[in-house]
Amino acid sequence: MSDGKNGLQLRSLIKKSGELELSLLNVPTLEPGPDEVVVRVEATPINPSDLGLLTGAADLATAKASGTSQSPVITAKVPEAGMKAMTGRLGESMPVGNEGAGVVVKAGSSDAAKALMGKTVSMIGGAMYAQYRTLRVNECMPLPAGTSAAEGASWFVNPLTALGMTETMRREGHKALVHTAAASNLGQMLNKICLKDGIGLVNIVRSQEQAEILRKIGARHVVDSSTAGFMDDLTNALAETGATIAFDAIGGGRLAGQILTAMEAAINKTAKAYSRYGSSVHKQVYIYGSLDTRPVEINRAFGMAWGVGGWLLTPFLMKIGPVDGHKLRQRVIGELKTTFASHYTKVVSLQEALDLSNLAVYAKRATGEKFLINPNKGG
Repeated sequence: MSDGKNGLQLRSLIKKSGELELSLLNVPTLEPGPDEVVVRVEATPINPSDLGLLTGAADLATAKASGTSQSPVITAKVPEAGMKAMTGRLGESMPVGNEGAGVVVKAGSSDAAKALMGKTVSMIGGAMYAQYRTLRVNECMPLPAGTSAAEGASWFVNPLTALGMTETMRREGHKALVHTAAASNLGQMLNKICLKDGIGLVNIVRSQEQAEILRKIGARHVVDSSTAGFMDDLTNALAETGATIAFDAIGGGRLAGQILTAMEAAINKTAKAYSRYGSSVHKQVYIYGSLDTRPVEINRAFGMAWGVGGWLLTPFLMKIGPVDGHKLRQRVIGELKTTFASHYTKVVSLQEALDLSNLAVYAKRATGEKFLINPNKGG
């Protein structure tokens, strides 16, 4: 096991030959500068945003395992069509993992760094699928007393994305919102925020099982896109809530256009007069995920006041600035065990994360199958 001077780090490499290689490297732990700390990583989630870097455009049906139990290696073919999107990272061994939590085991000379010594902190800064991370003090957030690394590991991506959605809604003048793939960990957080803050939320799911997950936590408007009455149900929910902004994790296919069509139909239920240009109310869909990698299909049945665009957390935080960003972070830390609690189906070591049977499960990005890596598990 690691001695603290060196530690294992999970790497993803896409070769020019069209092959993905996942492996563990033993890398030196960088000495902390004055305003830095070394954290022993004890919990880091596998988010959809991590999978994009971890597996790239590889066809995991072709995945093969080699190496040893302590140093496993996974290889898989990247289809020719997928190689175009991978051009910028070819031949570069890349560390993975956006966020995590652990214990500060070494601190730099500044007062801010020394104050974190021995504390459990949550972290952002990439390369979290590693036993040790050297980070700037401002990339670490001390967790409240009695909060475990596992409880604080998913403090950044999902919670701040969910809060970013409601904040974007307010800033752009909407009063309620729509969310797709809504039974995910992020979707459940968004429901808790909206219930607590009195915001109307329309949840779009793809099965009755997912609908039930949300109803159990008090969700008021849940519509199932797999049913024959989906468009009528969606239109009615939009009319009740007045939602005119949507955040779509699916990305490809017809759903974004269907949402805009239903928004227009909901608005026209109370229209005073007919306009051949459609309603003047702006309807917006932000695509923030790509669970469906097909092209977005827009069937323009919703007038001229609409928009479809991309939305990402980091540019949003840069746009609102550090003061407002800090307020959102403080809310997350204050409600980590309630509103922003994450649920994991399995905790794995770095080696177990490169087990083919585990990879097959977490790479599906299925609702209710969220994995947590403990890079120091077992040692």
